[in-house]
Amino acid sequence: MKHDITNAADIRTLIDLFYQKVRADEVIGYIFNDIAQVDWAHHLPVMYAFWEFLLLDISGGYQGNPIQKHFDLHARHPLKAADFDRWLQLFQSTVDELFEGPTADQAKFRAFAISETWKPKFDGPFAAKGL
Repeated sequence: MKHDITNAADIRTLIDLFYQKVRADEVIGYIFNDIAQVDWAHHLPVMYAFWEFLLLDISGGYQGNPIQKHFDLHARHPLKAADFDRWLQLFQSTVDELFEGPTADQAKFRAFAISETWKPKFDGPFAAKGL
C-alpha cells in the first residue's frame, strides 16, 4: 500500500527515482547527461531542498534561480515544449508509482504548473529570443 509524501526521506526517494528515470530516458536524458552535464552530487541535494520547500514547507535549504539555469541551458541547446512535457510525464508517473494522497497530488500539480508556466518561455511565439 502506498502512503503520502510526508517527510524529507519521501522527497529523496521521489527525486532519486525520478532522476534515475530522467538520466536513462531516450527523449530527454541526453539533455541532462550530454548537454547540461549535470553534476548529480550537487544537483540532487538542490532538488531535495526545492521540493521539500514546495511540498513540506521546509525552508532555508533551497537557494537558487531555476529559471535562469534553464535559460542558460536553452542558450546552448534550445529547449522545446516536448522536453517539458516528457519531464512532466516522468515526474508524475514517478509520484504515482511511489505515493498517493494529498501531498502526492500537490507534487503532481506543482510539476504541472512549472511545466506549463515555463514552456512558453522557451518554445513558441512568446519564447525569449536571442538568449
